[in-house]
Amino acid sequence: MNRPDLAFALEDAFDADPEAARVVARAAGDLDDAETYREDIGAELGVALVVEQLEDAPEEMDLAERWNWWIGSLDLAFGGYERFLVRE
Repeated sequence: MNRPDLAFALEDAFDADPEAARVVARAAGDLDDAETYREDIGAELGVALVVEQLEDAPEEMDLAERWNWWIGSLDLAFGGYERFLVRE
């Protein structure tokens, strides 16, 4: 997972603050490093996938809320994802 590329893509896709994008990209990188998503879903975690998943969140949410919404759904389905939540 290329964290700078993801941060740039998040800024672009969600008109996000650069700092918020870096925080979410760091959390996504940590999730990728842990291989939790790969083990549970059987797919690689990449820039396009993260953006796609966050696009499914309610539009009124900011970037960190979108990330936490997605991570929360993964935690409900599989457990063990709460450590990847972004604290606001």
